[in-house]
Amino acid sequence: MTILYVILAIFLFGVLIAVHELGHFMVAKACGVKVEEFAIGMGPALFKRQKGETLYSLRCVPIGGFCAMAGEDEDSEDPRAFTNQAAWKRALILAAGSFMNFLLGLIIVLGLYWNAGSFRAPVLADFMEGCPYESAQGLQAGDRFYSIDGHRIYQYYDVADFLARGDGRYDIVLIRDGEKIRLKDYTLVPLEYEGQENRMYGFYLGYDEASPGVKLRYTWNTAMEFGRWVWMGLQQLVSGQVGLSDMSGPVGIVDLMAETGEQAESTADAVYNILYLGAFIAVNLAMMNMLPIPALDGGRIFFLLITWAIESLSHRRLNPKYEGYIHAAGMVMLLGLMAIVMFNDIFRIVTG
Repeated sequence: MTILYVILAIFLFGVLIAVHELGHFMVAKACGVKVEEFAIGMGPALFKRQKGETLYSLRCVPIGGFCAMAGEDEDSEDPRAFTNQAAWKRALILAAGSFMNFLLGLIIVLGLYWNAGSFRAPVLADFMEGCPYESAQGLQAGDRFYSIDGHRIYQYYDVADFLARGDGRYDIVLIRDGEKIRLKDYTLVPLEYEGQENRMYGFYLGYDEASPGVKLRYTWNTAMEFGRWVWMGLQQLVSGQVGLSDMSGPVGIVDLMAETGEQAESTADAVYNILYLGAFIAVNLAMMNMLPIPALDGGRIFFLLITWAIESLSHRRLNPKYEGYIHAAGMVMLLGLMAIVMFNDIFRIVTG
């Protein structure tokens, strides 16, 4: 079954990239920009077809793709060239890829949740006997955790996670009878309870019935949770808590997806877990691509804003080739980073 999961993982990863490029393509066409080629995959072309002004191609390496627009990084006399469009149009085109990745992540999660009967919820259902935290001034049955120490609570496991990160005194916001209740500097520590081997907080979390509206809410909350994981990972990378050896590229991601499938108890569980991981990667790609780094969409938008500000003040048009040089240098560095990460991925797989 391993090869089946590898194929599924490669296909899913290819879909994530294709959807990203499709976002650029659709918005570029809608804005009247001339698209010279739309390609799925990288490397030599397996299939090509010219339709109108655009060449559509399917390439042999099923990871990657591109949407080549006229005048993307150079001056052009064509009024439909990318660089000759209004700044807001260019920004929409650049942001469309990440938007489509995020949207795909939402759609995958919604599909996974659609047959759910209920969801574990960050809602207080009951208390253990003798729990001192149940009171009119403290916690009450039916309270929904909204945030702990400023961290939004999206899923039931966030409650234990953020309580474990604290020191026993918390700033807790609850939703009670439709209103926000704040417990400032609230003491909440695990205690011993009769019949329990480990210390516990002394309360039980309940469930939300999976109505269509609740499914949509949990779909959104899951995407927000994914985004928080990505942000926390970036913070750990910047702070040095994790290094390049902990990062994964396409090879590592495909291997992780296949391993996720292999560890599942059934084929259905494997597909579910791979799709769930795929949804996380979709949101990950959406956020990473919007970072203000040269060659990434976020970097292009960042330089677009700077260029627009300079041109508005100086009333002079800047030559886009200079920005193109910056993005080309950024691309070289990103490719170098990808090569290092890919080597680490292959080394881990071979030696693991």
